[in-house]
Amino acid sequence: MTTDPILTSQDGAVATITINRPETLNALDIPTLLEMEKALDQLERDDSVRVIVVTGAGERAFIAGGDIADLNSRRGLAHYEEFAEVIHRVFRRFETCDKPTIAAVNGWALGGGTELILALDIRVLADSSKLGLPEITLGLFPGAGGTQRIIRQIPLCRAKELMFTGDMIGPQEAVDLGLANKVVPAGELMASVQELAEKIAAKSPLVIKFLKRGLLHGADMPLSAALPYEQGMIGLVLDTDDAHEGCSAFLEKRSARFEGK
Repeated sequence: MTTDPILTSQDGAVATITINRPETLNALDIPTLLEMEKALDQLERDDSVRVIVVTGAGERAFIAGGDIADLNSRRGLAHYEEFAEVIHRVFRRFETCDKPTIAAVNGWALGGGTELILALDIRVLADSSKLGLPEITLGLFPGAGGTQRIIRQIPLCRAKELMFTGDMIGPQEAVDLGLANKVVPAGELMASVQELAEKIAAKSPLVIKFLKRGLLHGADMPLSAALPYEQGMIGLVLDTDDAHEGCSAFLEKRSARFEGK
């Protein structure tokens, strides 16, 4: 019997994508990546979904990395045109998704697992989790965007240390470095993530979309360009019904009802 490599579920306005290959510690291969992309596309188009959670099946791993046997079977051009092309596209899709994304890291997140985390908005770690970029121990280096994303998120010297040594780090060290938001007991991970996701889902999905785009694109601009870009984006926000609903609710001392308009 073939097991679906990706499972999706929904609880209220919160949808969850689960990488479902526990027998390989949720290692990523091309079919799994393509199914991840398909799931993301469907959830992003679904107006009933406001937040997307990503996690791994089982208790041992979030994503333990790529499929090493598959990598070893390729030479450079084939890898560049096949696996690398797909994983870069899929991770960038998660990074540019207009809906907030949360990593619920339930175990090892190594190699491609850490690289995916770097492309997601918020990262919540189980106290049993481990992060790392161990590719150097295989004679490789992170090739799914990890080298470029990590140096934009943590101090350069620490990023180099992680990549040069291949060492794994624990969840609290990951938080201290700025790679993750918080650590929770493993048994409370999904409940904690659901609570956080519901808090975000209660906000305006349209305004969050504009905010995410402003943060994503503004980060690549010099400040002299990013500030007028922000000015334009907040102007767009003030043309939404949600912005005026939020202000009216505050003045009327009631809860806002954001409809994404």
